[in-house]
Amino acid sequence: MKSIYVIFLLLIMTLAAFAQGSTTTAPKGFVSLFNGKDFTQWKVPAGDNGHWKIVDGVIDYDAESEAAEDKNLWTEKTYANFELYVDWRIKETPWRNPNVPLILPSGLHKKNEKGEPITMVVPDSDSGILLRGVGKCQANIWNWPIGSGEVYGYRMDEKMPPEVRRGVTPKVNADKNIGEWNTFKITMKGNRLSVELNGIVVIEDALLPEIPMSGPIGLQHHGSKKDGEWNSPPSLVQFKNIYIKELK
Repeated sequence: MKSIYVIFLLLIMTLAAFAQGSTTTAPKGFVSLFNGKDFTQWKVPAGDNGHWKIVDGVIDYDAESEAAEDKNLWTEKTYANFELYVDWRIKETPWRNPNVPLILPSGLHKKNEKGEPITMVVPDSDSGILLRGVGKCQANIWNWPIGSGEVYGYRMDEKMPPEVRRGVTPKVNADKNIGEWNTFKITMKGNRLSVELNGIVVIEDALLPEIPMSGPIGLQHHGSKKDGEWNSPPSLVQFKNIYIKELK
């Protein structure tokens, strides 16, 4: 009886660890970009000093990298066309963003009777999946009412045609609650991007003019402190189960 109890206990512990950390087993046709143990296949920013780290089988970031220049975490390899799965979660939101806009389906900001953008205060954290080596092209991770998955750099570019800004604006907010795990499925083909969030299409075949045809994939740093206090939304995030399939 005792041996059965021990086996049962070990099974429960194994399942709990599996649920929390990276499975490290890629779906059929995909390759894992994270082994749950170290940063093999990734470039930790020079001078980071341990702020990008592995905790309980997941990539954990505290938004305080000490790198002098680029603080993002990039893949060693570059990619052109691909399907990418990433599990992510926002750990906490200690900073309140006072200037979050009300975004219309067009990608433009709704304005009041004076022609001023309508804004709201939102507990915020900010990160994203950087695509093809450019910060302008990313699937955003944050707490804005518009939802994660949008491509902020393109939506806010006033030089872009209306159809481009509309295309990179999420169709729906598909985020789970703060602290819960979410799953991105990101597809890049040529200069077109599609994003599914938790099984719901939020960006569909969006046009990204002038995007490089290949580049590394990055996990975004965001946030800074002044006098020990956050003065912008920090990327207090975790990532796991990162799988990619290159497309011809």
